Amino acid sequence: MERDEVLDRMKRLCSRGERCRSDILRKVMAYGVTDPESVVEELVREGYIDDERYARAFARDKSSLQGWGKVKIRVDLQRKRIDESAITAALNEIDPIAADTKLQKLALSKLRQLQNESDPNLRKAKFIRYLMGRGYAYDEIVAIYDDNRTD
Repeated sequence: MERDEVLDRMKRLCSRGERCRSDILRKVMAYGVTDPESVVEELVREGYIDDERYARAFARDKSSLQGWGKVKIRVDLQRKRIDESAITAALNEIDPIAADTKLQKLALSKLRQLQNESDPNLRKAKFIRYLMGRGYAYDEIVAIYDDNRTD
């Protein structure tokens, strides 16, 4: 596929939703363009790709819609090779009250699910493992568990 055709496809793709540089580079390379970096640079220059804008949108969406914690969001953005300053700025924009509410809701739901577990150590381990998998910090999780303990 020719460079201009791939560029047009990537413009349409980027127009539909936020994309990061690494995702688009991978897609352009899959089309076999000889100089994929130049396509990505042109998209950045024209404002189709902005990693900082992408990081903010990603953090906001994952936190509010899917209930991800900051740890998981940070790791995912690092995996996409987003600059650390952009990641930190995006994480700072997450509404702490909404994130805490989401964490409480997830925690209470999981505790209800585990209430029939007879071994308290196993119940705590499952609870911690679940919320750590969602990207929350260990200290936050243990504090919630201790506050809602029934054994």
